[in-house]
Amino acid sequence: MMQQTVLLTAVRGPDGVPKYGPTKMLLRWYRRCILLSAMDQAVLETPYEHGGGSFTGPSFAALYGSDWHEPMEEIVGAYLRELDAIPHHFQLHLLHAVEIVGYKHPDPDTRHFWAITYKRLVHDMHLWPETEEQLDRRLGDNREQWLERNDVATVD
Repeated sequence: MMQQTVLLTAVRGPDGVPKYGPTKMLLRWYRRCILLSAMDQAVLETPYEHGGGSFTGPSFAALYGSDWHEPMEEIVGAYLRELDAIPHHFQLHLLHAVEIVGYKHPDPDTRHFWAITYKRLVHDMHLWPETEEQLDRRLGDNREQWLERNDVATVD
């Protein structure tokens, strides 16, 4: 349940960034990976297929069956280049949500993309990624395990 909550924290995205800029294009693919498309009442399995409205719409235009990895990696790079304009609070929500998708998504190809994206986001901050086991311990449904990695200043 805690991991599900983390996924939801990154869905909306930050205010003040262009609707068709790299942040929103990256978020469209993220949303497609964790939400059903309300407009289509379906799973949208690629970042480019038609549908989804503006919230879960395509991240880029491509022909059906195209390889989506390179264009999406370019979008991740553009996102990283504009991080100075992104609120740090949102960046952390996205980083943690992407980590979960990178470890837990049922499609191996999609999971691999997000795992690589998670590592890029973490390395950009000059940090080391968590292992899946560390993630599960920190964001399992056990308060004592969560407190092991929490700072005393933010404990209720």
